[in-house]
Amino acid sequence: MDLKSLQSALEQLEVERNIPREKIIEAIQDALAAAYKKDCGKKGQIVRANFDMETGETIFSQIKIVVDESMLKPEGEAPTLEEVVGEERKVKFNPDHHIMIDEAKKIKKKINPGEEIVFPLESKKDYGRIAAQTAKQVIIQKIKEAERSSIFDEFKNKQGQIISGIVQRIENSNVFVDLGRTTAILPRDEQIKGERYRIGERVKAVIFFVEESPKGIGVYLSRSHPKFISELFKLEVPEIGNSIVEIKSIAREAGSRSKVAVYSNEESIDPVGSCVGQKGTRINTVISELGGEKIDVIEWSDDADEFIGHALSPAKTLEVETNKKTKEAKVMVDEDQLSLAIGKGGQNVRLAAKLTGWKLDIRSREGKSVAKASEEGEVIGEAMEEK
Repeated sequence: MDLKSLQSALEQLEVERNIPREKIIEAIQDALAAAYKKDCGKKGQIVRANFDMETGETIFSQIKIVVDESMLKPEGEAPTLEEVVGEERKVKFNPDHHIMIDEAKKIKKKINPGEEIVFPLESKKDYGRIAAQTAKQVIIQKIKEAERSSIFDEFKNKQGQIISGIVQRIENSNVFVDLGRTTAILPRDEQIKGERYRIGERVKAVIFFVEESPKGIGVYLSRSHPKFISELFKLEVPEIGNSIVEIKSIAREAGSRSKVAVYSNEESIDPVGSCVGQKGTRINTVISELGGEKIDVIEWSDDADEFIGHALSPAKTLEVETNKKTKEAKVMVDEDQLSLAIGKGGQNVRLAAKLTGWKLDIRSREGKSVAKASEEGEVIGEAMEEK
């Protein structure tokens, strides 16, 4: 065996496919064990191979599981209901696979049922054509599994982060994005309403879900999730990246408007100003990435009255009366501020309710209830047009 070539191949797989060397060596050992068993083993045998990368030597061994009488199925007896549903795991004794506890203790005194006994096997260097073919298939399969596991781990660790990829194809309004090592899906429901995607263009999105299934690795992206906005701000605002400024909550209607509540951990830092940037440079970059979606950045406060007042901006509130038990708030505004407080189609009060987590009741100076919004964002009452 050409060990230099093997070492070079391992390094190439490690770098290009991000497969750990240990996984590749494990695949080689499994392949050698499969080839050995194919040539001179028996069906019930457990064969293991220990491959030394320094010398190229392979040591083969047979593994037998230690069992006692309580673990064995009686000869010729039909399986019980417990065995069928898997509550009791009794096995049929196979001398190539098992060894009784009494025999095992002759070899190793301190051993218990369920443990393994290792028996050395004669080393073998030359394999028949069928065995070699088996070894090749095992290596290919194991490397595929290792690569799939590596891809899953990589993107699972990136869940919640922004990633950039190339639009590969579009099927039934679902956008398939090439991320290099795998292809992700930007489902129709996770796209920003009104956006159009072209094959070959680069697109940014947040990884919101990663799953592993028999069909492969599924990486799902989103541009409509509130997390996408928080991650964009993290990229554009160093104070957020450094945890000086925190994003406390986000209420979003993707493609239309969002409200972002921010808080500064340092009194000298203005959280809203940090997010907006000089002459609006930072927030304009975020808005541009979102296709012109309006963003209201407001200051978060642990004082509910104050926070609700901020959340309803650009409207100016006269008075906020809160009930902490029911988490309901009556908000009084001037007549000329009612349309701003409610927003077009009730959007402003709807987003404010979702942002704060409070049920909001917008009232005129005379005390008349004009519109109500639940913390889920459902608006009841007049939905006045913005002026």
